[in-house]
Amino acid sequence: MLDNIRQTRLQKIQALRDLGISPYVSARAGTFRTETAKKIKDSYAELENKTVTVVGKVMLLRSIGKIAFATIQDETEKIQLFFKEDDITDAPFYTSNEGAEQGSGKLSNKALSYEQMSLLDIGDYVQAIGTVGKTKTGEISVMVKSFTILSKSVRPMPEKFHGLQNVETRLRKRYLDLITDSELRDMFVKKSMFWKAIRDFMVGEGFLEVITPIMEETTGGADATPFVTHHDALDEDFYLRISPELHLKRLIGGGYEKVFEIGPNFRNEGIDDEHLQEFWNMEFYWAYANFWDNMELVKNLYRYIATSVFNRSTFTMRGHEVDFSKEWEYIDYVETIQKALGIHVLNATEQELRNCLSERRVKFEENASRERLTDILWKQVRVNIPGPVFLINEPTSMSPLARISDVNPTVTERFHVIIAGSELGNGYTELIDPPDQLARFEKQQAMRDAGDTEAQMIDYDFVEMLEYGMAPTTGFGMGERLFSFMVDKPMRQTTFFPQMGRKVKG
Repeated sequence: MLDNIRQTRLQKIQALRDLGISPYVSARAGTFRTETAKKIKDSYAELENKTVTVVGKVMLLRSIGKIAFATIQDETEKIQLFFKEDDITDAPFYTSNEGAEQGSGKLSNKALSYEQMSLLDIGDYVQAIGTVGKTKTGEISVMVKSFTILSKSVRPMPEKFHGLQNVETRLRKRYLDLITDSELRDMFVKKSMFWKAIRDFMVGEGFLEVITPIMEETTGGADATPFVTHHDALDEDFYLRISPELHLKRLIGGGYEKVFEIGPNFRNEGIDDEHLQEFWNMEFYWAYANFWDNMELVKNLYRYIATSVFNRSTFTMRGHEVDFSKEWEYIDYVETIQKALGIHVLNATEQELRNCLSERRVKFEENASRERLTDILWKQVRVNIPGPVFLINEPTSMSPLARISDVNPTVTERFHVIIAGSELGNGYTELIDPPDQLARFEKQQAMRDAGDTEAQMIDYDFVEMLEYGMAPTTGFGMGERLFSFMVDKPMRQTTFFPQMGRKVKG
C-alpha cells in the first residue's frame, strides 16, 4: 500500500516538472508570506478583504466540483484555503513584496491551475495568495486567487497519528508527532521559556554565564557512572562530564564571585520516567554566601520559573499537589527517615540497614556500601513528600563535596529541593578545606575500587586549586527534570529526540 502511494506521488513530482513547476523550491530563492495563520485569525477585522500571502503544510484537502478546500498549518496555527475554479489565476509568485506589487523581481515558482490541484496531496507545503474572508459556514479563510507548491511530500501523513498508543513510534518519528500535535509544540515552546527564565533570573541576580568543558580527564561533582570516549589526537580516554561542578568551582578559585552554566551532562545509568543519560542542567556557584543564602535564592528562582513560564504557582505533579507560593519547610534527613521507617541511619549497623530494606522487599546490590544503602532507604521515604521542602542535615558520608556543619560534624551544610516525591535540586556550602576534600575523595575512590561505579574519582588538580585558596562559596544544581515535573510528563516526552537505541529492521 505504501509503495503504491509513494509511486503515485513520485509520478506527480515528474508531472510537476514537466509543467515547469518545481516540486522543491530553493530556500535561497525564498518563500514569501505577508501574514501567519494566527495573525489572520487574531486580526480578522483588520485584514478582512485584504490580499495576503500564506504558506504552510497541507493537513486536509478535499474538492467538490468547481470548489475545493484545504487546511494548511504553519508554525502558529491552521487556516483554511478556499479555492473556486473561476477565481484561480496564473499570477506569478515573487520572492519579495516589491516584486509582487510591481510585477518584477525573481519568480519563486510557477502558479498551478485549478485542474492541477490533483497534483497536490496532504503533507505538501504550499504558498497561496488570496483575500481574507469567511465561507458560508463562517470559517475564516483565504479566498485563493493563485497558488503554488513549495515542497512535495512522497510519504503520506499517518492517519490519526496523535491517537497512537505506541509511544516509542511517536518518539522515534518526533517530526510527525510535532506536526500533528499543536499542544506538544506549545510544550516545547514553554521549555525554551523555562531555560530563558532561569537565565534571566540568574543574570538579574548578578551571575556571569560561562561555558566549561564537556570532556574531562577526571569526572566528578555527582554520584554517577560516566560515559567514556577516546581522544584520538591526545591518544587518551576522556569522560563525558556528569556535572560541571569542579570546573565551575575552579572559576571561583580564579577570582569570579558569581558564575552559572546551562548545558548538557551525561550519566551512564538506567532510563526511567525521571532520568535520561543525556540531559541539561543549570549550576551556579556564589562566593561569600552559604547554603542558607542559597536556599533563599533557589526558592525565589523556582517561584519565578512557575509564574513567568506558566503564569501560576500551583501544579499537579506525579499525583502530588504542589504550591510554590507557600512557605517552604525544612526537614531533617535522619529524623525524616527514622520517623518513616523506624531506623536511625547514623547509629544503625550496616546489617540493620540491609535488614530494613529486605523487610520492605527493596532490592539492593550485595556489595552495596553503607552510603548506598542509606540512600536507598531515603528514596523509600522521599516518594511520599509532596513539597516543596528543603531537605537538610544530610550525613557527611553522603556528601563528599559539601562543608561539614559547625554544629554537628556528622552532617553537612547540604540541601535538596524535594518536590512531588523527588529531588529536583541540590545545593550546599562548598568544601574549601584541601586536606578534608582529599580525604573524602580518597574514601570515594576506595568505594569505586570496591565496585561502586557511581562513586567519585580523586581529582588531584582540584585539590591543588583548593590549596591555593578558594573563597567561602555555595553552589546549586537543577535541571530539565523540574520542567518535566511542571508539565507532569516523563522526561523522554519532554525531550525532542531522546536516545532510543538502534531499531533493526527484520
